[in-house]
Amino acid sequence: MRKKYVRYLPALVCLPLQAAAPLGLFEGHGDVGTVLHAGSVEYSASQRSYTVAGSGENMWFAADAFQFVWKKVSGDATLTADISFVGSGGNPHRKAVLMMRQSLEADSAYADVALHGEGLTSLQAREEEGAATHEVQSAMSAPRRLRIARRGNYFYIWLSGKGEPLHLAGGSMRVSLQDPFYVGIGVCSHDKDAVEKAVFSNVDLTMGAAPAGRPQLYSTLETVTVASTDARVVYVAPERIAAPNWTRDGASLIFNRQGRLERLRAVGGEPERIDTGSAVGCDNNHGLSPDGDLLAFSAEDGIYTVPLAGGAPKQIIKGPGLHWHGWSPDGKTVVYSAQSGGRRDIYAVSAAGGQEMRLTRPGSLNDGPEFSPDGRYIYFHSDQSGSLQIWRMHPDGSAPEQITSGEFNNCFPHPSPDGKQLVFLSYPGDAPQVPRDDDVMLRVMSLNDEKVKVLAKLVGGQGTIDAPSWSPDSRRLAFVSYQWIQ
Repeated sequence: MRKKYVRYLPALVCLPLQAAAPLGLFEGHGDVGTVLHAGSVEYSASQRSYTVAGSGENMWFAADAFQFVWKKVSGDATLTADISFVGSGGNPHRKAVLMMRQSLEADSAYADVALHGEGLTSLQAREEEGAATHEVQSAMSAPRRLRIARRGNYFYIWLSGKGEPLHLAGGSMRVSLQDPFYVGIGVCSHDKDAVEKAVFSNVDLTMGAAPAGRPQLYSTLETVTVASTDARVVYVAPERIAAPNWTRDGASLIFNRQGRLERLRAVGGEPERIDTGSAVGCDNNHGLSPDGDLLAFSAEDGIYTVPLAGGAPKQIIKGPGLHWHGWSPDGKTVVYSAQSGGRRDIYAVSAAGGQEMRLTRPGSLNDGPEFSPDGRYIYFHSDQSGSLQIWRMHPDGSAPEQITSGEFNNCFPHPSPDGKQLVFLSYPGDAPQVPRDDDVMLRVMSLNDEKVKVLAKLVGGQGTIDAPSWSPDSRRLAFVSYQWIQ
C-alpha cells in the first residue's frame, strides 16, 4: 500500500497530517512530498490573509515537495488571491501557488498558477499521476493578483498588476481531475535546506461555473519549445486571431485577424497591420518566401504576394476559394488547394504566375500542401483512406503515400526547416472535417523513426496551425489556442 500524505520533519520522523484550525476558507494543511523542514501556516481573520511557510526542493518533474493549505471540493472552482513573498533574496525559482490537485501524494495530477521569486508567472500542470510537469508561461511578470479557474477539464490563468482589473493571461491546460479534489495555496522554497514565506491576502474561493451569459472568445498566440513541450504566451486577444508563422530571422510572427495580416514581435508587444493594398479578405493561409522577402497569402479573389513590409499586391493566380499553403525551396513555385467537384484538390503554379497544374486526383479531400525543405516531397492531408491522415507525394503529384494512421484524424502537416520533424494537428472522431474550437492536440513526428509525441492539448482546430508554424531554428512552434470564457 502506498504511504498517504505525510510531512517530514528534520529528523525524518513521519507524522500523519493534522488539520489546523482556524484556517478560514480551508480545512487543513501539511507538507506534500519529502521536505527537511516542516512548513506552517498562520491565518489572520481580520486581514483575510494567510502567511504560508514552505520548504521543499522543487515542484516540477514527476513529484512535488511543498507546504499546502487545502480544502476538498467538487465541480468547477475559481481561486483568487493577492500574493507577495516575505523578504528579499532566496532562490529566484521559489514558488507561491494557487493549486487544484487530485490527491495529497507527491506525484499527483494537478494544475496551478505559480508566482516565482523572480517574477515569472505560469500556468503549470501534471496531466496524470507520475507524469512530468509542463507549463505555459505568462507574458506578465510579477503580477499583484492571481487567479486559477477550473472549467470542466480545462484550467485558466488570470492576472493583474497593482490597480488593474484581472484579465485572462492566456493559454489553458487540460487535466482530468476527478471529483472530489483539493484546492488551495502553497509555497515551495526550491531549496531543500531553506524555508520561504509568502502572504496570500484577499483570498476568494468560488464554487460552480460563472453566471449564465454569452461566453467571450479569447485567442492566445503561444510558442512551444519542442524538446520540453513547455509553452509561452506571446499575445492574448479578446477576439479571433489565427494561423501564426515566423519571419525568417525568427524575430517576428505574422497572423490573421478579421481578414487582415498583422506582424508581432516574437517576444510580445503590440501588433502592427501589414499593408496588402487592394487585396482584402485575407484568410489563414499565408507564409514567407524562402528568402524572406515576399509574403504570399490568399485573399477574396486569388493568391497574392506583397513585400514583407507591405505594399502593392501582385496577383499570382485569380479565383475565389484558393488557399495558399507553401513555397518550393527555390522560391519558384507555390502550392495551394482549390475546390474540385465539391471537394478540394492540390495545385501548383509558378510564383510568377502562369498555368496551374493539378497534383491530386478528384474525389477526395486533399488540402494543406507544404514542401519538404529538400524539395523532394509535398506533405498534405487527405481523406482518401477513409479518415483524415497525413500523406506525401512527389512535387509532380506522383507516388502518393500515407504517413499517419491510427485512432486520430490528422491534418495541417508542417515539416521543420531542418527536415527532421513533422508537426500536425490531431483530433478524435469519425468525421474528417477539421474542427473549430474543439479538443485537439498538437503532435510532432520524428521523420527518422516515425515516433510521435504530444506537444500540447488545447481547444483549437481551424486557425491553430493553418500556416507554416516552425521557428527558423526548428526548436519552437507557434500556434493559437482558443478560450471561451464567461
